[in-house]
Amino acid sequence: MPQQIIRSILSILMLVMFSTIACAQTAPPAYGMPVGIDNAKKVAAAAVAEARKNNWAMAFAVVDTAGNLVYFEKMDNTQTGSVNVAIEKARSAALFKRPTKAFQDVVAQGGVGLRILGLEGAVPVDGGIPIIEGGRIIGAIGASGGTSEQDGQCAQAGVSVLK
Repeated sequence: MPQQIIRSILSILMLVMFSTIACAQTAPPAYGMPVGIDNAKKVAAAAVAEARKNNWAMAFAVVDTAGNLVYFEKMDNTQTGSVNVAIEKARSAALFKRPTKAFQDVVAQGGVGLRILGLEGAVPVDGGIPIIEGGRIIGAIGASGGTSEQDGQCAQAGVSVLK
């Protein structure tokens, strides 16, 4: 009887411990003070430099924590459709506190992951990444004009300058 009680208690403790670990790993950072124009320009400049280095014509949008446009830059010869896509990727990353690639990966699995397509504002294509400073989300960048992987690569180059 005492062994059964001890096993039950240990089982409950393990369940609580694993639940706590799972929650800690999935909880996105809190919002901080919104990105200012100077940092928005730095992030965009690093993303543009990555695109230029690879000869990609792209558009870049930086938004604040509410998804409002703070800075935008479109390189010469960028397809016109990339303007709105870049803005929407940035908004999605800021409002949902996660990279748009997370949505892309879930949708790619099919099944219940296709529910993401019904979330207003969720863009399931790589290229939108939250900007984190001091452990808090201060905005996001969206990149469009290349493949989704290229967009993600340039957006990552942008957010990396503030780390």
